[in-house]
Amino acid sequence: MKLRGIFPPLTTPFSAAGEIDLKRLRENIKKYNQTKISGYVMNGSTGESVLLGWDEIEKLWGAAREAANSEKLMIAGTGAESTTETIRHTKRAAAMGFDAALVRTPSYYKPSMTFEAETTHFFRVADASSIPVLIYSVPVFTNYTVEAPLVAELAKHPNIVGIKESSGNVQRMKDIVATTPKGFNALTGSALTLSETLEAGAMGAVLAIACIVPEACVELYEASRRDEKEHVEQIKKQAIAPAGNLVAKFGIAGIKWAMDHLGYYGGEPRSPLLPVSEEAKPEIEAILAGFGAAATIG
Repeated sequence: MKLRGIFPPLTTPFSAAGEIDLKRLRENIKKYNQTKISGYVMNGSTGESVLLGWDEIEKLWGAAREAANSEKLMIAGTGAESTTETIRHTKRAAAMGFDAALVRTPSYYKPSMTFEAETTHFFRVADASSIPVLIYSVPVFTNYTVEAPLVAELAKHPNIVGIKESSGNVQRMKDIVATTPKGFNALTGSALTLSETLEAGAMGAVLAIACIVPEACVELYEASRRDEKEHVEQIKKQAIAPAGNLVAKFGIAGIKWAMDHLGYYGGEPRSPLLPVSEEAKPEIEAILAGFGAAATIG
């Protein structure tokens, strides 16, 4: 499997009553289909995965699979704290037509999550899965960082084909690329270091800001691959850095509010996450105003 380009981890739309809104999800995906993004990640951190029940997640998977264009790769977040549950969800994603599973590191019992424990967990999931498995390292939420030696060990399994590394640490990405087989799909989750991680050998990216400015993210990816340094810096200054700062400061609520103002449906996050405050809205509006026409959709 080759994972190249930009993959937005799609947000989860909720109705005014707080229920998942499949109609709005389909509408968003149909708009994203018109862009040059490579595919979609469902049930990632940006999708408020830990605030969803698995019955809701499967409904979202079905609606997304139905709405996505056939050429878009579909990645499902299937990780859970137990190996058994992770395997069950991974098998379900495969049955629903997803192309790969994104499996986060178990972390609740962090003191016990040794090199051996994580290796055993991922190998068992990969053994049981009929679709390729991606490691998901997201230390900002799990407080567990997958370092290069563990990635190198996991990459020995033929069904573990890549990693989404979200720390933004460029040296860590260099170490991962240096210690894994050629063709291992190293994806970054950091927009602010995208060009640097691509230079370090990353293949693509799963970016929250791609929910807001998908075309700008694709343009940055393509310009970086062509080594157009001046163009890269221009895109970063005009869209990527402001969008990245928006996400860092205002989180999922800020992403959703920005989407509402750029032609997509964002809506409010699910409790206990709070919506954007009235005091924050002028600041976000000022950021959006600086994006220019490249950020908006028709």
